[in-house]
Amino acid sequence: MSDISNMQEEKPEMCECCCSGKTKERDDKEFKDLMNRLKRIEGQVRGVERMLENDAYCTDILVQVSAITSALNSFNKVLLGNHMRTCVADNIREGNDEVIDELVTTLQKLMK
Repeated sequence: MSDISNMQEEKPEMCECCCSGKTKERDDKEFKDLMNRLKRIEGQVRGVERMLENDAYCTDILVQVSAITSALNSFNKVLLGNHMRTCVADNIREGNDEVIDELVTTLQKLMK
């Protein structure tokens, strides 16, 4: 695993296809927590790849994929909570109620 202090420099460039173009500065604690979660998920996915390459039994793979799904859902919950406490709250305080519609749209996408 790479050095956590260097993670700030490893931020990938934003994609053009699906991103709103907005950005958010995250404090070190939030950034490190989210990155650690993603790194663990990445490791779990690599583990499933190895299981498949090694002809692991179907249900064993399915259990691991379920764990990945749970980890991604947990990541989303943490990120959504942070978003609501910072971005949404700040926008509402500044009088930008459009952020509520954006949040509703985001929640609808997450609840598919």
